[in-house]
This record gives sequence, structure tokens and C-alpha cells, in this order.
Amino acid sequence: MVSVFLRSLLYNIVFYLNLVFWVLLGLPTYVMPRWGIVWIATNWGKTSIWWMRIICNTRVEYRGLEKIPKGPLIAASKHQSAWETFALLQFFDEPLYILKRELTWLPFFGWYLLKAGMIGVDRKAGGRSLINLTKRASAEIKRGRQLLIFPEGTRRAVGAPPDYKSGVSLIYGEAGVPCIPVALNSGLFWPRRTFLRYPGTLVIEFLDPIPPGLKRHEFNTRMQTAIEDATNRLVKAGREEQVRLIGFSAPVVAQA
Repeated sequence: MVSVFLRSLLYNIVFYLNLVFWVLLGLPTYVMPRWGIVWIATNWGKTSIWWMRIICNTRVEYRGLEKIPKGPLIAASKHQSAWETFALLQFFDEPLYILKRELTWLPFFGWYLLKAGMIGVDRKAGGRSLINLTKRASAEIKRGRQLLIFPEGTRRAVGAPPDYKSGVSLIYGEAGVPCIPVALNSGLFWPRRTFLRYPGTLVIEFLDPIPPGLKRHEFNTRMQTAIEDATNRLVKAGREEQVRLIGFSAPVVAQA
């Protein structure tokens, strides 16, 4: 456990130094087309993953990359950790995120989000906000972008009951593009609400795409079943590996 603590402490220091490096390097992208800031964000994510492997012995395995459709789509991912928010970027040319609008108020980082054309949403605005969000996201997807969305809306602890929201199905129905479900076990290695980072093999798996045109209920059922079944399988294998490596598996942080 001491080794995990020290490695985690070192990684967190390096992580934020790496973030500062890429934020400064990206300053010229304010006067460049959007591809410039996407390149910066993608490489920040890649280097963060690389440092995690070097320092924390957290390897990453990507499965099902051949299943990602070309062109505009929705990637609906399980959300256990901050890790997937930057790790998914590298697989898409025109990524689009929906995020809390408060993030866009942050100096530099928030400005980059706006430059990248991300959509900030007011979570307190209720139904009116959801309608506007659906229209804006669908319009961006129809322009050729790939929406990276977390259907549960926020990070969920490993093993927590699923809590899927309706937003993704509304966008799916409006945009008329395929949706690729994404399963992962990142919460075992980068748990929420702790700075600890654990060794093992973090797996992100792209599943069979769901074609456009399904009814909302059928789409929701297919998406949630695919994500949850695959995630449970990945978490089980990840826990077993952690026990072999360090004698225990990353503890679950209780839901609020």
C-alpha cells in the first residue's frame, strides 16, 4: 500500500505539471482553427496515460477499435473516472463533449473548451435546457462531429447501480446516426474522490454499434445492456488481476 501511495503522489504531481505544459503550449491555438486545440488535448491525454503506465504501472488495453464507424456518431461511454474524459479523445477527429457550463468559466482551460466548440449546459435549467441541448448537439453531429457522451451524466463508483438519463436517447433520435457503446473498468485504477492510482490493466472496449432509427425504448435497452454487461465483465477481470499484483483490489468509494 505504501508503494501505491507514493506512486500515486508522484503521478498526481506529474499529471498537473503535464497539464500546465500542454496548456501553455496550446496558447497559439486560440488563433488557429479548431484542429489545433483538438491536437493539443489529444496529446495531453496520451501523455497523461503514458505517465500513468510509467509511474503507477497501469497499462491500458484498447479493444474493438475496428468497430468505430467512420464519420458522425455518438459514443456512449460508461463513466467511472476522470480518465475516460481525456482518453477517448484520441479516437475521434471531431470530438464533441457536453459538459457543465461552469467549466467554461475556468481561466485557460475553460477558454480551450469554448475554442474546441464544446457544449456547456446549465443543469439547473430543467426541460428547456434539455430541448436546447438536444438541438445543439444534433446540429453539431450532423456537421460531421462525434459526440462523446456519458449517459449517466456523472461518474459512478464501480459496482454502483446504473442510472442512465434520457438525454442520449433524445439526441440519438434527433441526429439519426449510429451509436457505439463503450465499456471500461477505469474506476479500479483511477477511482473517484481519491488521489490514489492503482496498477493493473485498464481496459476500454468499443462494442457493436447500434444502428440509427430504433425507437427510444429499444435503443436505451440495447445501449444499457451492452455497456453494463461488458463493464461488469471487465471489472471482474480487473479486480482479479489487482489481487494478483498487489494483494487487494481498489476499494469502492460509496455513492453520495
